[in-house]
Amino acid sequence: MKYYPVFWNITGKKCVVVGGGEVAQRKALRLIDCGAKVFVISPALTGELASLKDKNEIIHIAGKYSPSYIEDAALVISATDDDEVNAAVSRDARTRGIPVNVVDDPQKCDFILPSLVERGDLTIAVGTAGNSPALARHLREEMEKTYGEEYAALNNILGQLRPKMEKNAEVGKAWFERLMGAGLLDALRRKNREKAKQIVREATGEEVEFEF
Repeated sequence: MKYYPVFWNITGKKCVVVGGGEVAQRKALRLIDCGAKVFVISPALTGELASLKDKNEIIHIAGKYSPSYIEDAALVISATDDDEVNAAVSRDARTRGIPVNVVDDPQKCDFILPSLVERGDLTIAVGTAGNSPALARHLREEMEKTYGEEYAALNNILGQLRPKMEKNAEVGKAWFERLMGAGLLDALRRKNREKAKQIVREATGEEVEFEF
């Protein structure tokens, strides 16, 4: 199986999680963080999911799964410990052309979820095509050591410079090489804000603002 990697904007879209346990909770939290309109289908909820319901951060459908609950969804995640329910969710979603993920069962999935390293707006995803979640986790832990919070600040700075960098590809390439060659990443790693701003100013003539 060869998966097509993509970063998907699901802001405001209906996303359904079937299940109310710890795994479903993790999936719901990720969807909330990405701005989705999250529906959780389960007779019972974890304490944290119940709290999210009370704060109107999820919509709780307190009952057994029914195919009508996934109508018009952008995606569906099934995170129950009931194989029959998981199979039904997968079948119903595919019939409706809705991308579906069944936790720990790649054969019932249209998509699988990568292991993530996040540094601000920078996201590094690791996938193994479902072959080894343990390897994906190992690689994620290695990258967490390599890519610290300085990369969040670097990404922020480059985002501010992007409008002018992309107007001229050669200028953009030259700016990037100057910034990295002048030690911008090291200044950010040491949280030396003034040095970092000076490097940007001297390399590009631009002023930037960023937080650590």
